[in-house]
This record gives sequence, structure tokens and C-alpha cells, in this order.
Amino acid sequence: MKLLPGKEDVYEDRHNKIWPELSSLLKESGIEEYHIFLDKDTGVLFAFQRLGENNQVKQLPEHPIMKKWWAHMQDLMETHVDHSPVVKQLENVFTL
Repeated sequence: MKLLPGKEDVYEDRHNKIWPELSSLLKESGIEEYHIFLDKDTGVLFAFQRLGENNQVKQLPEHPIMKKWWAHMQDLMETHVDHSPVVKQLENVFTL
């Protein structure tokens, strides 16, 4: 994902104030850990999730709370027409 220039502090602040209903939804969907890292030089965000077995994360994009969060964040980052963040999948090239 990628932030728009100058939006780093607002992005972090909004995540520090994550809505309780969104936090609950993510956990109930099987996300056991969720980390987002920022490269301040490029605005690139790297997100990592550790998922539990039988997780339901594929249904998250259709959930009203998720759509509301995307709309809340769309002014800070590159997004699609539906406000979902533009995401680039990375290839795993090494694991230890």
C-alpha cells in the first residue's frame, strides 16, 4: 500500500484510535497479529498478518465496517474507486 505525501502522522494517529468494532471484526475474522510498517522515504506501507486456522479474512472486503474504514482512510492513501487500498502482493524470496 502507499500513503500520500505528508499523511504519515494522520495515518498513524487514525490507527492508534482504531474503532473497537473494527478491531473486534479483525480478531473475530481470525487475524491473530497485524503489523503495518512504513518506509518514510517512499510512503510505502508493508502489512503483515498472522492468521489463525479457519480464518475468514476473505470475507472482510464485503463487511460494512471494513468499507466504512476504507472510506475513512481513503484521503490518506492510494485507493481504488471503492476506497479499498491499492495493494501490491509481494513474492516471498526467503524464509528461515
